[in-house]
Amino acid sequence: MNLLRALATVSSMTLLSRVLGFVRDFVIARSFGAGATTDAFFVAFRLPNILRRMFAEGAFSQAFVPILAEYRRQRGDAEALTLTSRVATVLGLAVTAISAFGVFAAPVLVYISAPGFAADADKFALTVEMTRITAPYILFMSLVALAGGVLNTWSRFAIPAFTPVLLNLSFIIMALFAAPWFDPPVLALAWAVFIGGVLQLALQIRPLAKIGMLPRFDLKWSDPGVQRVLKLMLPAMLAVSVAQISLFINTIFASFLQSGSVSWLYYADRLMEFPAGLLGAALGTILLPGLSRLNADGRTEEFSSMLDWGLRLTLMLTLPAALALAVLAAPLISTLFQHGAFTPEDVLHTRTALIAYSVGLTGLIAVKILAPGFYARQDVRTPVKFALITLAATQVMNVIFIVPLQHTGLALSIGLAALLNAALLYRGLRVRGAFTPLPGWGGFVARLAIALVVLGAALWWGMGETHTWLAYTALERIAHLAALVAGGIAVYFATLFALGFRLSDFRKHVAH
Repeated sequence: MNLLRALATVSSMTLLSRVLGFVRDFVIARSFGAGATTDAFFVAFRLPNILRRMFAEGAFSQAFVPILAEYRRQRGDAEALTLTSRVATVLGLAVTAISAFGVFAAPVLVYISAPGFAADADKFALTVEMTRITAPYILFMSLVALAGGVLNTWSRFAIPAFTPVLLNLSFIIMALFAAPWFDPPVLALAWAVFIGGVLQLALQIRPLAKIGMLPRFDLKWSDPGVQRVLKLMLPAMLAVSVAQISLFINTIFASFLQSGSVSWLYYADRLMEFPAGLLGAALGTILLPGLSRLNADGRTEEFSSMLDWGLRLTLMLTLPAALALAVLAAPLISTLFQHGAFTPEDVLHTRTALIAYSVGLTGLIAVKILAPGFYARQDVRTPVKFALITLAATQVMNVIFIVPLQHTGLALSIGLAALLNAALLYRGLRVRGAFTPLPGWGGFVARLAIALVVLGAALWWGMGETHTWLAYTALERIAHLAALVAGGIAVYFATLFALGFRLSDFRKHVAH
């Protein structure tokens, strides 16, 4: 398998999803702005979204894929199908119960996740109603994650990477065409979550059947493989979801701040998710099955080499992305969101949050590269320990930063915590002998630093003043931002080329 080609496949599908995600956020911002009703929706959606990442894309995938790869490698496809069916049955029953609990306990969950909303009865009631509508999303997405884990293990990366497109399409269509039929109109967004979950699950059926891995109902809780998955999954829920837990806690803090704070953090986080998903999620997706196979075969040198490859790509692509997000925060936000109900004041508040988030972008993506190094080895204890340290540090920083910096302090806490988590994971892999950097890192970092200085100077010079962007027309913003982005990309990669970087240096193959 050509890892660079697989990364290109996943990244291209992710790019389509992220572009539609920005269209979705543009539509939401234009239609609903940043106020009480959007705060209510983002809180209602955040809870099932966090649970999705904890139970589904996060802990479940990290626990399931290494064991599934081992079964397929050592026992054959028939045993792998049996394991998949039994895990799917247990997972489906468990998350059905969780979704039902979310429906019936919505008032309690909203009070816990956004206690500040209790002071506004209408806002609280609206959040409860939308939480009940979005609660089943965790069921749909848990099964989607299982299907994606199977397809990725079979090196079928395109469908799982394309799947999120359907949720974004659901949001766009419901916001544009269905909102007037709801009272209040923001309820259309909650139903978009429900419909998007159904569509994403339906998309998985045919690809699974095509490779002979469509699971059937097979309840056997005591199956050794199921027990191994559960044993890995429960602690992994925390280890891979520190950022999401931190976001959840930050929502609690933000609910007590100025109205709109939850929305400003949401829009900044959405911009952060673009590079995080485009590279971090894509690299994590292709690395985990490959690392799991190498670990099952005992190929330790290739295991370390794959991690080295992932980290070099991470630094080469995420450091300029973080720099660009910080320098171009106001141009990006004003171009994408300053329309309709989204005001220049909203742009400025969202900008400070985005700059703070960008501090930790490289750490956030590095975690997605380093954590699979532990999970492929079926080591969950170490990432859990690091996750607990990171989570505690985040809350300490929240207390320190929230008074002087308000919502920006909450974003900064998450950014710095991501760097801490990545550093702990890196050191853990080195200490355990699972990762030994290949030669040439000193020169690699030095050349990157030169290219970043050139990029930063070019973006700063080309951006101009913030107030100019706030006064631009929509077309002027788009044209200027497009020129900045294209010019920045050209300057950065031309500098790297002049310093000796070549695409062939990053091609990597791993045997199936």
